[in-house]
Amino acid sequence: MADKTQYGADQIQVLEGLDPVRKRPGMYIGGTGVEGLHHLVWEIVNNSIDEVMAGRATTVDVTLLEDGGVRVTDDGAGIPVDKHKTGSQMGKSALETVLTVLHAGGKFGGGGYKVSGGLHGVGVSVVNALSTTLVAEVRRDGKLYKQEYKDGVPQTEVKVVGKYDTGGTGTTITFWPDASIFETTEFSYDDILEYLRRQAYLTKGVHAFLSDEKTGKRFGFYFEGGIRSYVQHMNMGKAAIHEPPFYAQKTIKDTEVEIALQYNDSYTETTKFFANNIPNPEGGTHSEGFRRALTRSINDYARKNGLLKDNEENLTGEDTREGITVVISVRLPDPQFEGQTKSKLGNPEIRGYVEQVFSEMFNYYLDENPNEAKKIIGKATLSARARMAARAARDTVIRKGALDGLTLPGKLADCRTKDSTRSELYIVEGDSAGGSAKGGRDSEFQAILPLRGKILNVERARLDRMLGNNEIKNIIIALGTGIAEQFDVSKLRYGRIIIMTDADVDGAHIRTLLLTFFYRHMPEVVNEGHLYIAQPPLYGLQVGRKKLYAYDEDEREAIIERLIEAKSGKKDDDQAATDVVAGEDGIVATEDETELEVAPEAEAGAVVVDEEEETSASDEEKQRLKSAGVSGVQRYKGLGEMNADQLWDTTMDPANRVLLKVAVEDAERADAIFNKLMGEEVLLRKNFISSRASTLSIDDLDV
Repeated sequence: MADKTQYGADQIQVLEGLDPVRKRPGMYIGGTGVEGLHHLVWEIVNNSIDEVMAGRATTVDVTLLEDGGVRVTDDGAGIPVDKHKTGSQMGKSALETVLTVLHAGGKFGGGGYKVSGGLHGVGVSVVNALSTTLVAEVRRDGKLYKQEYKDGVPQTEVKVVGKYDTGGTGTTITFWPDASIFETTEFSYDDILEYLRRQAYLTKGVHAFLSDEKTGKRFGFYFEGGIRSYVQHMNMGKAAIHEPPFYAQKTIKDTEVEIALQYNDSYTETTKFFANNIPNPEGGTHSEGFRRALTRSINDYARKNGLLKDNEENLTGEDTREGITVVISVRLPDPQFEGQTKSKLGNPEIRGYVEQVFSEMFNYYLDENPNEAKKIIGKATLSARARMAARAARDTVIRKGALDGLTLPGKLADCRTKDSTRSELYIVEGDSAGGSAKGGRDSEFQAILPLRGKILNVERARLDRMLGNNEIKNIIIALGTGIAEQFDVSKLRYGRIIIMTDADVDGAHIRTLLLTFFYRHMPEVVNEGHLYIAQPPLYGLQVGRKKLYAYDEDEREAIIERLIEAKSGKKDDDQAATDVVAGEDGIVATEDETELEVAPEAEAGAVVVDEEEETSASDEEKQRLKSAGVSGVQRYKGLGEMNADQLWDTTMDPANRVLLKVAVEDAERADAIFNKLMGEEVLLRKNFISSRASTLSIDDLDV
């Protein structure tokens, strides 16, 4: 038993200054991976955006430096540099206080900011704590002030280093993230560009720029229309039901409410909610107020103008939101969020403010625009009819799924365990691959559901038509979650759902169709980390009696090089293959007594078998393969080409397989890509593909 007398004041650790941030960075920025790294940029940018919202700035300029640093400049008022006259920071510059003290800043009721989106004074000090070097430059009073920090510690006092003759003011923060804290210190130009674009939409009139010194790229955003432009951007590629988007803006007490919406011809709802420019993916009181007001306004107008008959039911919220794209942005002095991630707004008064602003202005819009009103209500009533038709089809699916195991899809080879934390469902392309998978699986925890052909593209179909597709119906019944408003992710029968398709164009298409289905109709399955993509090997290399597997071109080349190195030690083929597998994680080998057919004119080690074709390699490649002891290379395009044992060893055995977890990093970009690739607009799809064609090598093409 531990000696209780040894536990005293000496064992209590007090972390002072910025030490807590370096000790537990995840508490302040969510983690030390890529997202945490970029959070440093967001905090500095948010401070600049706060200056814009306060009316003191118009420009935010971000530069990715060639040496890995980031510089953020704004033309705001500049962080104050005068010295504190009282309190614990007496004698220190306000700039140093902001950079070294947590919860210090102009966002705590001192009148500096009415509204703000940063970490309320935590942001810039956290960036300082997690950087090896940070340089702060402030332009105020015609002077240029500067202070440099190492690991959050000031190296000098704030100094005047020059004059600023142009008469402007502002702040520049340049920092280099600490590589000993972060898993990577490489910033993504595209991710920062997307973040600045969103901030520019939400902050009407701001000029936002991003430059990359390594590539010379520079891009800027300016949206006079603000969130109206945002809605039009999200509706790109969809046919709008009415033009231009509806827009409302009003300030109630100290809270500004801004709403933009536009209906389109799709069957999905796209909503974006923000509080002080902070995204709230789970909505909150602003989303509740909007939804309640929208349903009431549309039903009231439809009744008043005879667009709903007396014997017809009221339109539901689901009906009124089909095909809607809406952005709601509220700015308030003291936002209350639920959870650390600020994903849901909790201020109760905002519900009433949004409801009041939207009802008042949308009712006026409908009265003043009867043609647009008829189109909107026509869209909603069509949705109601489809909903009723879908209800019958959905009830059939759910009723079947609620019965015993005999009612599960006939092609489903279920697993024995009922523990969803262990079980896996492989959704496999075709009966041939399904047969191999059934033969090779571990039936204790792995279930197999083969698909016949390509499922319906649900991006272009309502629920009633979707449920008429047998393959989709089989997936829904097998998963056990139900669908639409009766969907319940807690009833999911399998902890992992693994999409396993061929490595060809058809396989990629089927995989995309399945991803579209899950993203649009079962997003919780994706968001909670249940969806995976299997990675079958692309190549099989015959080496003596063993077959080695490579998952891509680079791995194939690496295996050949390691085989050549092993063979240089006078080892036979089998021993060389054994050594390569033993020395490298992830390479799978099987004992294989079968011989690949070799073209008569080809020498040993000179043939590449590609499905049913045999092609002779170049003389140089022949010699290289021979030196590696490779008697044949097979390029797999179909899972059915593998026997059950090979499929287990390479793709299904948890000890060897490679699975890609499906996750949504940016829901807005994901939504746009699904719309481009799976929507009705052919030109968007063509442009998307052609713009990326130059990045493909001949090995990426499947002709």
